[in-house]
Amino acid sequence: MVKNGPAADEIYQVWQEYKNDSTNQSLRNRLVEQYFPMVKYNAQRVWARLPDGVEIDDLISAGVFGLIDAINAFDLTRGVKFETYCVPRIRGAMLDELRATDWVPRLVRSKASKLAEATKQLDVKLGRKPSDNELADHLGITIRELEKFVLDANAVNLTSLNKKWHETDSYKDVSEIDILEDKKGDDPTQRYRKKDLMRLVTKGLNKNERLIIILYYYEQLTMKEIGDTLNLSESRVSQMHSTILQRLQTQLGTRQLEFAA
Repeated sequence: MVKNGPAADEIYQVWQEYKNDSTNQSLRNRLVEQYFPMVKYNAQRVWARLPDGVEIDDLISAGVFGLIDAINAFDLTRGVKFETYCVPRIRGAMLDELRATDWVPRLVRSKASKLAEATKQLDVKLGRKPSDNELADHLGITIRELEKFVLDANAVNLTSLNKKWHETDSYKDVSEIDILEDKKGDDPTQRYRKKDLMRLVTKGLNKNERLIIILYYYEQLTMKEIGDTLNLSESRVSQMHSTILQRLQTQLGTRQLEFAA
């Protein structure tokens, strides 16, 4: 489990005493101190690949809990080095902490990384900031898909609502939350109007046709994403979409202005 030498013999003796008396907190703390540098090392490696806003101290705290779990579960008789055994548990505890506190879905972070990498590559290649068309071509997507890509990627950016915005003469300074505008707030009348319109549009469509309309126009999914959802090919979804539009234009031709609105 440990290398030869006086220090190794001493820590092995602590291990034996702790396994004989696992309620002895002093012995457990001695083991935590011995292996704490491994927690810091792994926290630094994980933290280096994370976006701004993640505190390394939070990773270290989670890693310590992972280390304690590893110490409690470690079996001296199996002949495995504790250093090898504990690293996956330390890193796992850190990743669990990130998943528990991170509101941004994994797909969003993936899109943000791809967008940042594509922009960086084109900056180097072109010697300037790339245009939307150049970015879309580089990523192999349409302009419309790029716009959604950018919106999703921007969900990664965080700000503190308690951050001071400016000082005032009153007892309370103005913070971000005081001046935050709800840009997504809907007029209730408009929201119900949209629901009625969607009900009108999807009336008479079968399940897949209705989902295509809703996912494409209301959820802003691409044809490929809709195909993955419905287990259909992208070309099949596109063909069905065109057929649906032709049918709707015939049925609802006199009400096209409502759809434009």
